[in-house]
Amino acid sequence: MSGETRGAANGEVGGQASQPLIRLRGITKVYGEGPTALQALRGVDLDVARGEFVAIMGPSGSGKSTAMNMIGCLDRPTSGEYLFMGAHVETLTRDERAQLRRRYIGFVFQGFNLLARTSAQENVELPLLYRGESAAARHAAAARALDSVGLKGWEHHTPAELSGGQQQRVAIARAIVTEPALLLADEPTGNLDTQRSREIMELLWRLNADRGITILMVTHEHDMAAWARRIVRFVDGVVADDTLNEHPAGVVADAGRTGAGAKLAGGAA
Repeated sequence: MSGETRGAANGEVGGQASQPLIRLRGITKVYGEGPTALQALRGVDLDVARGEFVAIMGPSGSGKSTAMNMIGCLDRPTSGEYLFMGAHVETLTRDERAQLRRRYIGFVFQGFNLLARTSAQENVELPLLYRGESAAARHAAAARALDSVGLKGWEHHTPAELSGGQQQRVAIARAIVTEPALLLADEPTGNLDTQRSREIMELLWRLNADRGITILMVTHEHDMAAWARRIVRFVDGVVADDTLNEHPAGVVADAGRTGAGAKLAGGAA
């Protein structure tokens, strides 16, 4: 194993700040062997720069979820190169990929994946517990993360005492408590109604716009993809389309709030 690869797993990243956070080159993934083999990815090339907000779309079986699992270090490619912050992830062992996930990547899932009998505070602390942080450090970081997603005062509530939107906020707080370089969101609004979905997308937008967290989001919903600054579509295991979104919904929402504030200020004057 190269020093560069070992360094990434242990918190040292290679390369220059100008290089992409994520670089996929010729990535393939084949499940099974012989005539029953399934080729989920067929040579994916993709760059994601630091600070981007990218929506990943595509029909079922298009390879988008497989690609996200690869980027999240949950699986290894059959062939090709995956560089994360300049280090070759495809050569890492299972344990080294786990270390990279803990240090650099946060996950948000459609089903929230919260521990049912555990408070919001304790759910958010879990990634820090796995990293060996002290109790005092865990408590302080979890409180800050919950406050940042609008849940100050809800620290001691269990998931059963929270709405679906609040549960997803807890899940987002858990994902960002380690201050990750990358946030992977898999259908984050899939279990929410329209209003709660918009609130979650506004929160993700703010995390990207204000804190510079790179976000990759898998979604089937065009309304949710509209919040991203870039939309990548997968078809049959390859990137079929990669388009910049010139008018993200977050920019429109921000402009609306600014306009409303100006009107209120004018009325008060």
